[in-house]
Amino acid sequence: MLKTGLELKQQQRLSPLQIQTIKLIQMPIQELEQKVRAELESNPVLDDEPDPDSPSESKDVSIDAIKEDGDIPAYRLKVNNWGKDPRPEYNTFSVKEGFTQSLQRQLGFRNLTPRQQEIGSFIIGSLDDDGYLRRDIDTLVDDLAFRANIEATPEEVEQMLRVVQEFEPVGVGARNLQECLLLQLRSLRPTEEVQTAIRIIDECFQDFSNKHFQKICTRLGITEDQLKAAFAKIVKLNPSPGGQIDDSYDDQSQQIVPDFILDEHDGVLDFTMPRFNVPEIRVNKKYADLLIDAKGSSEKSQKEAAAFVKQKLDSAKWFVEALKQRQNTLSKTMRAILEYQHDYFIDGDESNLKPMVLKDIAEKTGFDISTISRVVNSKFIETHFGIFPLKYFFSEGMENSEGEEVSTRELKKVLQECVDSEDKKKPLTDEQLVVEMSRRGYNVARRTIAKYRSQLGIPLARWRKEI
Repeated sequence: MLKTGLELKQQQRLSPLQIQTIKLIQMPIQELEQKVRAELESNPVLDDEPDPDSPSESKDVSIDAIKEDGDIPAYRLKVNNWGKDPRPEYNTFSVKEGFTQSLQRQLGFRNLTPRQQEIGSFIIGSLDDDGYLRRDIDTLVDDLAFRANIEATPEEVEQMLRVVQEFEPVGVGARNLQECLLLQLRSLRPTEEVQTAIRIIDECFQDFSNKHFQKICTRLGITEDQLKAAFAKIVKLNPSPGGQIDDSYDDQSQQIVPDFILDEHDGVLDFTMPRFNVPEIRVNKKYADLLIDAKGSSEKSQKEAAAFVKQKLDSAKWFVEALKQRQNTLSKTMRAILEYQHDYFIDGDESNLKPMVLKDIAEKTGFDISTISRVVNSKFIETHFGIFPLKYFFSEGMENSEGEEVSTRELKKVLQECVDSEDKKKPLTDEQLVVEMSRRGYNVARRTIAKYRSQLGIPLARWRKEI
């Protein structure tokens, strides 16, 4: 039986101001400066040049002073909560470029057709975080058709995969560990040791994985010394070419400007936000005069002109208010993070970094989790012990043997210490690492050990074994 009727739904719609604010919040400081410049260019009502006809004693007024049907008391409308320095000097820092971003940049340097660029970009987007391609060619062909509307042949995809496999870091785009190691070995100078290593991985990979060294020597007709020399080359290779992007900042770099600068004095934490080159925004005099002159006019052209100026004034009002809300949101979020991680920010000791998730800061600030996520994304803080993205301070955690919460970074640090101090002739298995971590007061499951070991780029025990 069919039923008819009316259904009422309550739907929340974002205002233009809210949409503008959301967009500005997620922008890093340099991108925000570009946005302000673009707004000045697109909105003729706004101006950042001094008004030659305006008296020097003219006072800045809030943009809220503009009423829908009132006169404009002054022409200059200023974002008062930014620094007054019109041309600030920035401190710039180099930080690691994102893995996918780096590969896409390298793709752009190749002399490829637009179609090849699209296929290559799709392959890069299909890579796992460790740099491997764990999808077969036929699946990629299907996905290209359904998701990118590109009808490609397996041969085309295979060809572009080989292009991607030529990118840095070497080994990226490999479909398995054997291919990953071979890509790296073939990129090296073809010395005798390298050639032997290639034969070992190419012809005896299973025996190599199982450490059947005598079988390898017999099968390839090489001596034990030749095996050791080749093995020394292999163990230096990277089994996870994608690396652990979020935990390292010393690779390919891009210039960034810190959004916050930490100030620590006698255990008291504070921060500043660098003076940002936001032009002084004011209403252009000729447009303001046009709006005033048109008030009460009966001429159609005058009214249309006034309506245009009014629309642009509203846009300016939303933009300036969004800038203010962005400033307040970033400031309140950063202060909450400093309070939550106070002990860590005193000296940068990672053992003092408490487990913290977006929800913790959302509860302290009263903002939505989505807002905190936007603040954290692409924002950096300069401290006296280094410069870090805000997302660095967020991590899950667990309790140690004394019932105290510890962060994943502390656990990873201890795990790395366990591996560094092991006997390399008898490296610790994941099960043995569980015991060793427990002995040090950290009760961690074997699957967690395997996860952290992979994230740290630590290979399995059999790969860490030295002859």
